[in-house]
Amino acid sequence: MKNKRNSEILNFILKNKECSSKEIHEGILVSLSYATVKRILLNLTSENLISKVGQGKSTKYIISPSFELLKPVDIDEYYKKEIDERTIKENFNLKLISETLLNTRLFTENELLKLSELQKTYENNLAQLSEFEYKKELERLAIDLSWKSSQIEGNTYSLLETERLLKEKETASGKTKEEATMLLNHKDAIDFIIENPDYVIPLTVSKIEDIHSILIKELAIDRNIRKRRVGISGTNYRPLDNEFQIRESLVNMCDLVSSKSNVFEKALLTLVLISYIQPFVDGNKRTARIVSNAILMNNKYCPISFRTVDSVEYKKAMLLFYEQNNISVFKEIFINQFEFAVNTYF
Repeated sequence: MKNKRNSEILNFILKNKECSSKEIHEGILVSLSYATVKRILLNLTSENLISKVGQGKSTKYIISPSFELLKPVDIDEYYKKEIDERTIKENFNLKLISETLLNTRLFTENELLKLSELQKTYENNLAQLSEFEYKKELERLAIDLSWKSSQIEGNTYSLLETERLLKEKETASGKTKEEATMLLNHKDAIDFIIENPDYVIPLTVSKIEDIHSILIKELAIDRNIRKRRVGISGTNYRPLDNEFQIRESLVNMCDLVSSKSNVFEKALLTLVLISYIQPFVDGNKRTARIVSNAILMNNKYCPISFRTVDSVEYKKAMLLFYEQNNISVFKEIFINQFEFAVNTYF
């Protein structure tokens, strides 16, 4: 019911451009009291979906420049259309990083409150652990992250097989050498950020390249910024294919992350934008997950394993960001996985 009321008001503002609360109350098809309309407008403003113009009785409401980025999307409904039937932003959005994301608060006040309370729980839990217990929990999370991050990329090792490989260097029968290498590289990359907690501060292109190099070691993947076009399965979105533009976008992303004061925003932006830019021939999402965790850990925030996320749902949320520059579904995954990590580890 709440979503229907919100949608009705948002659709009215979309159609009428600039309107007062009274015009909205009188114009919407849903029967609501004026006080309820005012309350919904306040909530939609706090969620950065609409903006206010003017003051007092002259206040008007318009759709926020961040609306497309943050508006709720029914992911199941979205993917009822096949790849060629979807109307998408096919080309890389050059204004997304330098303008839209620069001027947008990604999280609502309620979302930040929830994340901050979870972080406090993490800090309280941590204060009660010995150094030995902390290292054991960190190792458990590192195994889960290595497994899930690899599984998202098509790796067929089970969690138990991954644990055996990373702890005892015992490979699973019937699996390829490349699968084992991918998992071992993940563990090396996580160990690297644990041993060098300040490495990604400030975040730079060369540091992202370094972490990517660890993740693709001994795999048939080119290092450094790609010099050729890449295609992404499941979508008609086309990333940049010019090496200099790719590097410039990465630099802009690093500047954007550095400009944000909120650690959760920094981590989420890194997670989605490295994947969106696709700076490497392969290994982009893996690199994004490790760099994002490095930012969390550098700021003494709880790292995320992504253990309970469904691989297909993760990819769908990522493709939605590619195709519509909409972060709502992926943001929900991020919040849920942070909550899972706090409640499961340490």
